[in-house]
Amino acid sequence: MFFDPADGMRPPPLKHSPYKSLVVPRPIGWISTISTDGVVNLAPFSYFNAVSDDPPLVMYCPNGGHPEGGKKDSLKNVEETGEFVFNLASWETREQMNASSEHVARGIDEMSHTGLAALPSEKVRPPRVAAAPAHFECVLQQVVTLPKGRGGQGNYMVIGQVVGIHIDDGIIVDGRIDIGRLRPVARLGYFDYAVVDEAFEMRRPD
Repeated sequence: MFFDPADGMRPPPLKHSPYKSLVVPRPIGWISTISTDGVVNLAPFSYFNAVSDDPPLVMYCPNGGHPEGGKKDSLKNVEETGEFVFNLASWETREQMNASSEHVARGIDEMSHTGLAALPSEKVRPPRVAAAPAHFECVLQQVVTLPKGRGGQGNYMVIGQVVGIHIDDGIIVDGRIDIGRLRPVARLGYFDYAVVDEAFEMRRPD
């Protein structure tokens, strides 16, 4: 089949938009930020990825707004403080990662709200999720304003430079990250997720 997204994202026989079911799997950006008042925000984003390795840059997209009005805390905080942390979501933390997607009042510390212990970062103010097997401490490089959605909601891309990396020693084997020990979770379409615990190798022809 073929369809033009401008005509709608659910043409028959589709009952739901196939978009997020085809751009898969998507790494989950489990992002912690902190407000100028010291309130910690923690939220997962499936629009997340690395965009460069020299310098190391990552991006996440806090699209839409806060139920209380205005921008999402994960955008508002990073615009005001210039810092965030990427916490890697693994199989062991999948339930807490999902719980942190709940919309709560701005004044609630979402890390403690989901029962997660925090660790201090080395170079930025936002704390790290203690249970995560890896973390990237990041400083803001740019916020890109993207085209608005059909309903008028704002869309944004936050780009940050990685200034510090934490890795659990238990996932390092023979000088490499062992994917079977890391077991990252990824977002699929609908309410589906995947866990990566197997890998295969292919060498480039050149």
